[in-house]
Amino acid sequence: MTPLRVNGANHELEVEPRRTLLDALRIDLGLTGAKKSCDMGNCGACTVHLDGEAVYSCLVLAADCAERSVTTIEGLAPEGKLHPLQEAFIAADAFQCGFCTPGQIMALAALFARSPTPSDAQLRHALGGNLCRCGAYQNILRAARMVRDRK
Repeated sequence: MTPLRVNGANHELEVEPRRTLLDALRIDLGLTGAKKSCDMGNCGACTVHLDGEAVYSCLVLAADCAERSVTTIEGLAPEGKLHPLQEAFIAADAFQCGFCTPGQIMALAALFARSPTPSDAQLRHALGGNLCRCGAYQNILRAARMVRDRK
């Protein structure tokens, strides 16, 4: 059994040694916010936080996450509320199809957690590993700036 702490809740999962964190989240725990897309760490759609750091969950083995803290988009904000980045994405129209949105938000949330007022270069760098097939990059950056510039 592999003990996982996901979104503040403890889980005991029986996982094969080769099972990825992404598959454990989506299949075993029913948390489908992290998207399965490239399955090779190229698109960022599966981004979650592992001990506060943004990681591609398709490249991390679930067994390697034992006794560590995992946060998904479902656990980013208190129940019934939106995270400021989620609010900003809505206000800035920073998504079209929405497929990449959880990964984009999780990448930015990790940056904001360690740097509350990041530069534009830091924002771009944090988003650099996340693809948006709809091309909403300018609005995604605008949403990030809205959060950064809030007084």
